[in-house]
Amino acid sequence: MSDIVNKLWGFCHTLRHDGIDYGDYIEQLTYLLFLKMADERGVEIPKGCGWDSLKAKSGTELTDHYQDILRRLREAKGLLGDIFSQSMPRFNNPVNLKRLITMIDEEEWTSMDVDVKGAAFEGLLEKAASEGKKGAGQYFTPRVLIQSVVRVMKPDPRASRDFTICDPACGTGGFLMCAYEWLLEQGGVERKDFKRVRSATYYGQDLVPRPRRLALMNLFLHGLEPTIYLGDSIYEPNRNELYDCVLTNPPFGTKGANQAPVRDDFTIETSNKQLNFVQHVTNILKRGGRAAMVLPDNCLFEDKAGEVFEILMQDCGLHTILRLPRGTFTPYSQGVKANVIFFQKGYPTENVWIYDARSNVPGITKKERPLTPAHFADFEKCYGADPNGASRRKDQGEQGRFRRFHISEIRERAYKLDITWLKDESLEDADDLPEPQDLAAEAITELEAVVDELREILELIDSNGNGKNE
Repeated sequence: MSDIVNKLWGFCHTLRHDGIDYGDYIEQLTYLLFLKMADERGVEIPKGCGWDSLKAKSGTELTDHYQDILRRLREAKGLLGDIFSQSMPRFNNPVNLKRLITMIDEEEWTSMDVDVKGAAFEGLLEKAASEGKKGAGQYFTPRVLIQSVVRVMKPDPRASRDFTICDPACGTGGFLMCAYEWLLEQGGVERKDFKRVRSATYYGQDLVPRPRRLALMNLFLHGLEPTIYLGDSIYEPNRNELYDCVLTNPPFGTKGANQAPVRDDFTIETSNKQLNFVQHVTNILKRGGRAAMVLPDNCLFEDKAGEVFEILMQDCGLHTILRLPRGTFTPYSQGVKANVIFFQKGYPTENVWIYDARSNVPGITKKERPLTPAHFADFEKCYGADPNGASRRKDQGEQGRFRRFHISEIRERAYKLDITWLKDESLEDADDLPEPQDLAAEAITELEAVVDELREILELIDSNGNGKNE
């Protein structure tokens, strides 16, 4: 697969001379790979839109035919129309289009293992992010982290006939895809349940058309027919759909979060996107449903965090927090320090267990110290076999990485969850300090949190008549 990715990525450089950037290129790959795999699988598509019809043409006849295919498919109903929604051809030079078709035709995509088919997309996205392509990071949660979260969460649709899994900020569908791969590793599903699992189990939403399209395509390559909504999960009204399991990594940063969403089902008013996602996820869980969310550090302690988590802990058992190693999101979002919170709806919080996978752990780098399953192996052992965090656990004390904090201690801290106890000696070692660009990115993240708080103070002043006494 790495050879295929390198070949496809190399062709991306060629296409820049044709005015096609990496994002457009990956998007066009989505369309063409769909047509190739539809041909391999015998999937029914509109007559005259098949792979063979593209292979048979060249020159301007090819580009005209490709444009016609995209038009007909975006007007199609169902999954086809979703995948090709707003699709437009980007090739100006028919020679480049012909060459890409030939490259794709050289591979038998449906003969590859299930985890390899989507790897072409992920490999291209990873290369785009590592070369600093703007926007590449918005799609990405490291696969190693996703797989660890999925292993402890056990999103098993065999548990009930209406079991559903959702990612309300799904990007290219990494959490949903890994959840399905985990199911296959457990032995898959019986024939009688296959249709339900394939078309009525996996749900998602994304704000941007391109990652949504890539999610649909990525999951289609895995044999699924998911429901992926296009829209803003936190600024749109609640769809009143409830799910058994939510796995998500809401977008980091404050871009677009200039005002608090008007939602009757949000108890705490804040413009912080991640804290609003916490409220949203709580509301879309079924009673007894479980969730795992990636959150940056500032969401555990900033001004409104305590208020949001107080409500969360009344409605849910927030049983586990995983402090992620520095650099977990390298090269996608460098400098961001983050956590994963795990909770179950319908049971108030009694104890919060925190696993510190950051202190005295060398920072993650792309080449020298990449993120590996070993970074989370001990956490998974401490988490235990129960996906709802109810396994028997042991507090490792002040020298250990896994500790328990009773709700009374959390309450004394005003529900702020930035709890640390290990002295991070690596931060005192000049040879192990983060790279300057990582420190700068970390500072920017913390400053954005301060700006959020200042903005809310200004809004409060404005709402009180500019602070003047009446």
